[in-house]
Amino acid sequence: MISMSQAYSIRQLKKQGESITDIAEKTGVCRNTVYKYLKESDFSEPIPKKTDKVCMLDRYRAIIESWLDEDKRNWHKQKHTAHRIWMRLKEECGISCSESTVRNYVRRLKVERGEQNEQFLDLEWPPGEAQADFGEVDIFVLGQKRRLSYFVLSFPYSNMGFAQLFSSENAECVCQGLKNIFEFIGGVPSRIVFDNATGVGRRTMDAVKLTKLFSAFCAHYNFAYTFCNPDSGHEKGNVEGKVGFIRRNIFTPPPRIDNIDVYNERLLRKCMGLSKMHYAKGEPEDQLFIEDRFALSGLPEVSFSVVRYERRKADLQGKVTLCGNHKYSSSPEFAKQVLICALSANHIELYSEDGMFIVRHTRQYGDAPTDTSDPASQLPLLIRKPGG
Repeated sequence: MISMSQAYSIRQLKKQGESITDIAEKTGVCRNTVYKYLKESDFSEPIPKKTDKVCMLDRYRAIIESWLDEDKRNWHKQKHTAHRIWMRLKEECGISCSESTVRNYVRRLKVERGEQNEQFLDLEWPPGEAQADFGEVDIFVLGQKRRLSYFVLSFPYSNMGFAQLFSSENAECVCQGLKNIFEFIGGVPSRIVFDNATGVGRRTMDAVKLTKLFSAFCAHYNFAYTFCNPDSGHEKGNVEGKVGFIRRNIFTPPPRIDNIDVYNERLLRKCMGLSKMHYAKGEPEDQLFIEDRFALSGLPEVSFSVVRYERRKADLQGKVTLCGNHKYSSSPEFAKQVLICALSANHIELYSEDGMFIVRHTRQYGDAPTDTSDPASQLPLLIRKPGG
């Protein structure tokens, strides 16, 4: 293809009476090209057409689409974002390209698929103050897919956030989550804003009645607390955004775990590793978090024991029923006796009335009845009655 100035010269020379051979020599093109542009009738610029460029990500399109297809089978809040796809391509496929390249590619792909992206609200607060909320996520626990809750504590000043996974959103889980995070970051926030007293208290009109456990926890760590008004999400916009961010960047695709307690230890380090450039301040979030940490109060000398106690009378088999429909074994020798039940976020411990430890169980949640037994606790009875 020749330049427009060459085409103009060809037509001008012909208009001046030059031969085809002379025009070809003077313009430096072949005779066929001279004939072509002499016959051309329309030199107006055509509408630009999109050209299909070869992209390095085309070879990974099937993989990317498989992840997006997988999202259709997962919970709608637990889908891949372009950032998460970029991270997985680097980690699992070893590709080296910029995030913007992947983001643009995924955007075009999602347009073809009729999918849209999410947006989140962020707020800015003074250093050392925090917001707390729960999110839900699908997790494979010992191979079984379960929908669990995860507690998130975010620091709006730095936009850093930390999560802990639980089976419920009760006061035991809130306090255990806070304790784990306090000990990980090495201090206590000056103030925490909670979502409408869920889990730690009950709202009646404008008043909030705290649970005994949460009241003791607040007194122990000595931080100020406030609760959002109902339907006032703007009061804790940072943590709501962080709940979604952690779900998309840590819990997508759904993790497979064996033990919640062990996973929670790793989870805190994973959250710290999510630091990125602050969306408004132009500084790394983990660097801004230094200012948050500087504003924290020190940890108390004695660690708080996140346990709630109840007394329950065991049945004829030495089992107690807690939370309505969950049975836990002690030992047949404690049949019909009153036992002390220590309820923590993930475990149940049973004690005799004089404080002797009997057994520890994994705590069960949900509406379906459960019956949890420790085979070792049945040995004394089997020894006495080997025939059953």
